[in-house]
Parts: sequence; structure tokens; C-alpha cells
Amino acid sequence: MSDGRKYDLEDRTFVFAQDVRFLAAKAPRSIANIEDLKQLVRSSGSVASNYIEANESLSKKDFVMRVKICRKEAKESRLWLRLISLDGAQDLHTVRDRLVQEALELTRIFGAIVTKNQ
Repeated sequence: MSDGRKYDLEDRTFVFAQDVRFLAAKAPRSIANIEDLKQLVRSSGSVASNYIEANESLSKKDFVMRVKICRKEAKESRLWLRLISLDGAQDLHTVRDRLVQEALELTRIFGAIVTKNQ
């Protein structure tokens, strides 16, 4: 963020899920894409929802478990993103590449949180 505030991971995971939905709405429709997009929308939303749950956890053990789920869902989102066929739509390739990178960064962030809290 340009205003100097610490970037909120809840906001970041929300934006990730929102941007995935933008891509899903624009991606070409094929049998494979429809199925992969369904999985992608679920896993990206799960990253955000499980991080909210982690922040509301009642114990450190519950927090770590929820963050591990976030990490797993971010990895899964990266897989689905890479599987989607975009049929040469260069603007969508740019969006997808950015989302693949964000999924990787979120995976690493959640991995670091798990390591720090175990």
C-alpha cells in the first residue's frame, strides 16, 4: 500500500479471491475450464475465509491449523490457475500470471506463519 500502512493479510486474501472471480468471469468456457474454475473459485475463497477464522481462533493450535489450511488452499489455487486454458487472450494471461505469483507468495507467507508459531 502506498499510504505506508501495514498491508492487512485479511484484505490481501480477499483481493486475491475477488481477482480470481474476475478471471473466472472472463475465462473461455470449455468442459475442463468450467470444472477447473469451480475448483479455483472455491479454493481462493477458502484462503480468505480460513484466514479470517484463524484470526478468530480460540487457541494457538487452532490458529496454526487454520493457517495450514490457508497454505494448502493457496497451493491448490495455484494449481487450478495453471490448468486454466485462456486461448491466447493475452490480457487474461497477464492477470493469471499475477494471480499465480500471488498464490505462491501467499503460500510462502502462510508457511512462514506456521513455522513461526510451532
